[in-house]
Amino acid sequence: MQFDRKDLSDDQLTGLYETMLYPRLIEEKMLVLLRQGRISKWFSGIGQEAISAGVVSALQQDEWIMPLHRNLGIFTGRHMPLQKLFLQWQGSEAGYSQGRERSFHFGSAEHHICGMISHLGPQLAVADGVALAYKLKAENKVALAFTGEGGTSEGDFHEALNLAAVWDLPVIFVIENNGYGLSTPVSEQYRCSSLAEKGKGYGMESVQIDGNNILTVYDTLQGVREFCIRKKKPYLIECMTFRMRGHEEASGTKYIPAELFERWGQKDPLSSYEMFLLQQGVLDSDKINRIRDVFRREIEQAIDVVEKPIVADSVKELADCYASPPKASAKGGLPSSAPLAKEGQSAETSEDPPSSAQASGGKTEKRMIDAIREGLMQSMELHENLILMGQDIAEYGGAFKITEGFLEKFGRERVRNTPLCESAIVGAALGLSLEGFKSVMEMQFADFVTVGFNQIVNNLAKIHYRWKQNADVVIRMPTGAGVGAGPFHSQSNEAWFTHVPGLKVVYPSNPEDAKGLLIAAINDPNPVLFFEHKGLYRSTLGALPENYYATEIGKAKVIREGTDISIITYGAGVYWATAAAEKQAGVSFHILDLRTLLPLDYEGIRQAVLKTGKVLILHEDTLTGGLGGEISAWIGEHCFEALDAPVARCASLDTPVPFNRDLEKNFLANARLEKTIQKLLDF
Repeated sequence: MQFDRKDLSDDQLTGLYETMLYPRLIEEKMLVLLRQGRISKWFSGIGQEAISAGVVSALQQDEWIMPLHRNLGIFTGRHMPLQKLFLQWQGSEAGYSQGRERSFHFGSAEHHICGMISHLGPQLAVADGVALAYKLKAENKVALAFTGEGGTSEGDFHEALNLAAVWDLPVIFVIENNGYGLSTPVSEQYRCSSLAEKGKGYGMESVQIDGNNILTVYDTLQGVREFCIRKKKPYLIECMTFRMRGHEEASGTKYIPAELFERWGQKDPLSSYEMFLLQQGVLDSDKINRIRDVFRREIEQAIDVVEKPIVADSVKELADCYASPPKASAKGGLPSSAPLAKEGQSAETSEDPPSSAQASGGKTEKRMIDAIREGLMQSMELHENLILMGQDIAEYGGAFKITEGFLEKFGRERVRNTPLCESAIVGAALGLSLEGFKSVMEMQFADFVTVGFNQIVNNLAKIHYRWKQNADVVIRMPTGAGVGAGPFHSQSNEAWFTHVPGLKVVYPSNPEDAKGLLIAAINDPNPVLFFEHKGLYRSTLGALPENYYATEIGKAKVIREGTDISIITYGAGVYWATAAAEKQAGVSFHILDLRTLLPLDYEGIRQAVLKTGKVLILHEDTLTGGLGGEISAWIGEHCFEALDAPVARCASLDTPVPFNRDLEKNFLANARLEKTIQKLLDF
């Protein structure tokens, strides 16, 4: 192995050595503790230390890094206290994730490290979002994400690289090619001669380097970082290396030919570099031994802690799924963080919006689509750190023209057309949040959320519970049938997400609520899925307050007071229930519009049950697995004595949404509503 010190001083060369040595010694100790049962799992990076050491040494301490399993050197290189790291690996409450995450599945905003999820690929798009934030703030920084050679086979790799190239983002993608994805060799992963070639396919510069040569890694990263900042472009680096242990210790290495260990053992990054330093006279044996002794003492002291058993607190566990809203300032305003860079202009603070009940000023009859547009417009005017993203939302104005004219008013930096890459855009939205931005993504149709599902349910939803990082993201979800759009543009999929702690799910039925709830969702620091029924966009009119106001998330709304039968519903179901009530003059209907599906307003549901004793739950979603089943179960458990009849459900057929309009009418819950009402009344 050839080392080129260039103009590096002896101190710098020694520093790189120590940055590699420290995680190696920690790992050796962890393998002992694993056998002793003091830690339960370990993903070893022995043999790959040069990559993490080179990366963390070349980047600034406040530049975000998205590491993976084998990047211990990133954590130690960012000077995270070893004792707290050890407590993390033990699953202690005193660790970085309070016992909620394993090994390296955690992050720390203080150290600008974003914790990985097991799906690997989503990390890349998060780096895109951070890089976009740097670009918007005109900061000379880069974001960096790791992936393995196996991860390059995932769709997230394609989406993230393509987005970075299209948006000219200062982001570095580092592939650690160690030859195996668990046991699958590279011969079964790809057919290109090198993974670096993939960068060229996306229009970005790329290079393949020796990942075991610390000076090569460090020098390359320094140069690439400077390139990305100067050119505002992404870069792909493939680091060739080898994994000297199993994927994780339990998997072993029997599937790897023995000659590979012999060959790569001769290219060990630590021993090879140590020999170079000895030859250069930078270090001698005594100094090496002193460094090792100091590190070993530090390690022994750090692990000499008595782990306190965790006392589970269900209230705390539930509460920590969500970030608390920011506190009002002394002037009554909320902080407006991460402003875009504008010469001579400072960030302003926003005022706490009044509730819909407090909204003052004039009211105008407007459609629901106008209300959503108005809520977005006023939020964009108030929050200069709010970014809109989605397919065709700029010049075209979105599939439903909600953002028409936004580009001219707010500019291309804040109103961003995206490629067809839902997963990458959700990930980028999370990356923006790491740097204090808000974002609203338009999912062109709610049906298309399937290709961004993992980012939503595993990354956005879980991140605050895992390591206290909020995800200030709203995803607009045009949903629903009744417009003859067929199986892939009509389904109601809100129930998929009400099962996911950490998300909030909002579903307004009228213009006033649509505007107020959208404003509240944008102000909320948690990820919110905002469902908008396409059939209601232009068919509903309502008195809409002109001023800026917020409607509280998590509160249902009584649409109609009654004493004979209660219908609990949301979305288009509100209009179906109202129409049914109008047809039965002798029956007193109580209609409750849930408005928010996660969290549910259980007190509002209870009061609806107490009003009549007969309850029908109505929704457009299909029956099996729909939200009606959960609400019905809760009523049975908590309001059983108030019931005068079994809880009834009325939902759409358990089929895909058909295209033919007559078939579609038969599919929808409304086709069976009157019959279901009568059956309940007759009980």
